[in-house]
Amino acid sequence: MDNGQSLTVSLDNTLASVASHQDRAFIQMLCYGVCRHYHQLDALLDELATKPLKDVEIKALALIGLYQLKFMRVKPHAAVSETVYAIRKKTWAKGLINALLRTYLRETERLEALTADKAHSHPDWLLKRIRQDWPEQAEQILLANNRQAPMALRINRLKTDSDTYQQHLAERGLAADTVSFCPSALVLDKAVAVDELPDFASGAVSVQDTAAQLAAGLLDLQPGQRVLDVCAAPGGKTAHILEQQPQLQALTAVDIDTARLQRVAANLHRLGLSATLVSGDAAHPQSWWDGQPFDRILLDAPCSATGVIRRHPDIKLLRRAEDISALQTLQQRILNAIWPLLAQGGLLLYATCSVLKQENEQQIQAFLASHADAEELPCPEDGWGIAANVGRQILTGESGMDGFYYARLRKI
Repeated sequence: MDNGQSLTVSLDNTLASVASHQDRAFIQMLCYGVCRHYHQLDALLDELATKPLKDVEIKALALIGLYQLKFMRVKPHAAVSETVYAIRKKTWAKGLINALLRTYLRETERLEALTADKAHSHPDWLLKRIRQDWPEQAEQILLANNRQAPMALRINRLKTDSDTYQQHLAERGLAADTVSFCPSALVLDKAVAVDELPDFASGAVSVQDTAAQLAAGLLDLQPGQRVLDVCAAPGGKTAHILEQQPQLQALTAVDIDTARLQRVAANLHRLGLSATLVSGDAAHPQSWWDGQPFDRILLDAPCSATGVIRRHPDIKLLRRAEDISALQTLQQRILNAIWPLLAQGGLLLYATCSVLKQENEQQIQAFLASHADAEELPCPEDGWGIAANVGRQILTGESGMDGFYYARLRKI
């Protein structure tokens, strides 16, 4: 709300000082919940307050109080008293927050009716874009964005198999379902901490959404190939490529963020895998490419992340309408810069976690129109996604998945 920092980073910085696991979980629940329903809660606050709350801390506390009253099973008197108590030194605001929250409790029905048009709790620009791109599916997408995402696991088939691991989960009282179109995926009935997962530390399993797990299969990996993973951090797809095809000649993973590249290294180490990690700008490969073409390239393009809002609800607060064109330009620059690195007959998989056509099918249509040596290789229709003009789109919530787009391009 205040400095544009992501919720993940903000919580990492804050929760380190909170000793109790229960308190950390509660704080995280409050913060994710307020971000998820921010626009609806903010509209309620506008109705309750005679003038806008300019103090960002007091406004945040007011939203936290409203979130507890509207969406949580916290006892109303406890939600009000604890929110007021949290104000501490800013004593001028105690009576105000107490009055706002108690007014909401008294006039809930009237206030809910006044703010009914904000029930989707998305910024207006994003609401418009989703409805414009997906008029028939917009309501489904918006509802899915406001639900908590399921916890999906990727089985490391170099160490175990789905049936065996499902049995290990059951022994710990954890139920999980297989996914017919993604053999590596198991979806837990209930999310748990990773240290509760059998053999997590030894690399038998990773946490990764089913939609993201489709990438490795779409690359059609073969023994002896040279593979490039562009914008690789945090390394989930990098690891899955190595798990899917352990007999590659080489795998190079590139990311511009050195700190995030360390996460790739940590993930590979846990899984017992290795790759060449390169810190470099994907839009300027001449600074890091050795001149040898790659048989397969995965371009996990930087995007609006509108397909993973349910996992990162702060996207609805941080992303702006003008960001989309800037991201489209960056995607285009990277795609044009990386294409020459692909061998003749090779395959490039373009991927985003976006549901906006400007970043997806429109981007690839423009690329194909300007590159005579490129053709689309359709994605297999294995029971997932919607066929776009080019590529295939997964809409948020489909089969429990995040929103993703894939397009396969072959060099001819």
